[in-house]
Amino acid sequence: MLRAFLDYHRATLAMKCEGLTDEELRQQSMPPSTLSLLGLVRHMAEVERAWFRRVFEDNDARLVWSDEIDFQAAYDASASTGGEAFAAWEAEVETSRRIEQEADSLDQAGHQPRWGEEVSLRMVMMHVLLEYGRHNGHADLLREGVDGTTGA
Repeated sequence: MLRAFLDYHRATLAMKCEGLTDEELRQQSMPPSTLSLLGLVRHMAEVERAWFRRVFEDNDARLVWSDEIDFQAAYDASASTGGEAFAAWEAEVETSRRIEQEADSLDQAGHQPRWGEEVSLRMVMMHVLLEYGRHNGHADLLREGVDGTTGA
């Protein structure tokens, strides 16, 4: 069930970006926010990496767009392209899926370096699901602002 809901939310984010140009993907919501669909895709690549790769494979893995573990850096999509952002996000999603599928159990523990604590795969999947749910709400509003498209 966790896998299915995570994949649903991953697909929803991709769908909210379908058919848009790089310029449209970079379109920001409203001042003072700099949030954009492309920034969300970049951020979710960081989330996938931070919660799967860094917890279960390499605690020292650098983030995709920041050497200093600055999650805000991903939101700056001003010089990014859809191709670049989606390639990074899709690669992180595939790594996350592999880690989850290779696990013996959802109770498998990994080390969350930001917290200095052990966390279960179940907790990681729930956290990432929460991140997608929140940011897909943002994506709904951003897409509507770009071209009026609404709905799932």
